Amino acid sequence: MSDSASKPRPQFRNLSVPQILSYRLPLAGKSSILHRASGALLFLCIPLVILPLFALSVTSHESFASIQAWVANPLCKLVLLALIWGYLHHFCAGIRYLVLDLHIGNDKHTAQKTAGVVFGVSLALTLVFGLKLFGVW
Repeated sequence: MSDSASKPRPQFRNLSVPQILSYRLPLAGKSSILHRASGALLFLCIPLVILPLFALSVTSHESFASIQAWVANPLCKLVLLALIWGYLHHFCAGIRYLVLDLHIGNDKHTAQKTAGVVFGVSLALTLVFGLKLFGVW
């Protein structure tokens, strides 16, 4: 057998559930997973939450008042806050991925920094919009 012959790739089949659960993703990996989760959240909530609320709010003054009373419920505000976070995180991470597509910041250190910036900016904006939603100002 010559040295140029390809060797079979090793197969690792001994992973167990505790090993998978204890695996720590880097910040960029967490940002990627949350980008997908927030996109799925927004996509699924379009026909279930966003369109019905919008349709009722533009139908008449009475339906707008009923939606306004319904949105005053704290549980509804938490759902809206989750949607606000989903949108803001998806938007910020999307900008990060567009910049990465331009081959800017592809090295490990910069990617970790930009993932941290995505989390910081999206959470700060969520806090601002959440304070406005809950009537702090």
